[in-house]
Amino acid sequence: MEGEMEFPEDFRCPISLEVMTDPVILSSGHTFDRSSIQRWLDSGNLTCPVTNLPLPPSPSLIPNHALRRLISSFLARRPPPSADADSDDYYHHESCRLFTRLSFPSDFASLSGVLRLAQRGGAAARSLILDSGVVASVLLPHVAASDRPDLQDLALRVLLHLSLEGDDARLGLVAEGAIDPIVASLVSSSSSASLAATLLTSLAVVEVNKATIGAHPLAIPRLAALLLDGGARERRESATALYELCKFADNRRRTSIAGTVPQLLRLAREGSERAVRVLVLLSRCREGKDEMINAAGFAAAMTEAIRTGTLFTIEHALSLLNLVSSESKAVALEAIKEGILDLCSAFSGDLNQKTRKNAKQLIFTLQNARFQAFFP
Repeated sequence: MEGEMEFPEDFRCPISLEVMTDPVILSSGHTFDRSSIQRWLDSGNLTCPVTNLPLPPSPSLIPNHALRRLISSFLARRPPPSADADSDDYYHHESCRLFTRLSFPSDFASLSGVLRLAQRGGAAARSLILDSGVVASVLLPHVAASDRPDLQDLALRVLLHLSLEGDDARLGLVAEGAIDPIVASLVSSSSSASLAATLLTSLAVVEVNKATIGAHPLAIPRLAALLLDGGARERRESATALYELCKFADNRRRTSIAGTVPQLLRLAREGSERAVRVLVLLSRCREGKDEMINAAGFAAAMTEAIRTGTLFTIEHALSLLNLVSSESKAVALEAIKEGILDLCSAFSGDLNQKTRKNAKQLIFTLQNARFQAFFP
């Protein structure tokens, strides 16, 4: 053959889209590169990546010696690559080849190929993906399609990598209509929900996107629901998304009335610094302060955060408790019963100036509340 030889499609792993070095046959009859299919199985997947049909427990991986010999023979006859070939040219070629056959609904191998380009292809490959039209035509429909959580996860991962390309990419994704399907996937499987929350955090780095996401009628309520019903990872990613969104003032009221305060208090008691950060932002609006005043166990949660938290948590939990206690005698007296005065006395000599100042202010507020309780 003359010139550069293209690899036959059968030589490429359906998962990685790379030429196989150790082809093995799965019980479904399809061949994969050993490392790719082993990662698929080790991740807990119990179906064939190509057919999506169930596999037996611990499926055998049978070496495909015939295909391996064919690949070796082909490589031996293949002319060396041109001296001026570089990675950008390679990924441009890979992108064009992939995009010409990409459509919705797609398959695991194709979306894995897009993810590989987004992960390894650098800025040039990510720009190709953004400019190709596959975001709106393929990726976002898969984000909204909860019937295939494996493909939903892949699409979300691709979008997350694209969003890290910069503010223009973040604005472009929102302009393409990304918010609706991302918000819809917040109620999907645990993996997809946490990925969706992480993606919202990335998009919300841009100020105008904070407003757009917060104005969506379901975005903040569904993040609040994740705080209540999600696992540890979902709660963490939800709190992070809410923290980024609440840097925009209008979103603090929305987050407060969505019922997030009790869940944030639970996380604060468990040692979540991010939950305390969100509460600090919510305390800057009237609705947030009212939610904290009326929340059962607010003083107990802050006392526990002060007792066991990081330096940041201690400093800001002292400030929060002082703010709320200054407006609610009931919260102040509850804090005294929780033993906060002894903790404040210990921190009043702290080397950190802000912690020392916040502790002394809280002591004054609580002593004043106790005096008023005895002499109303």
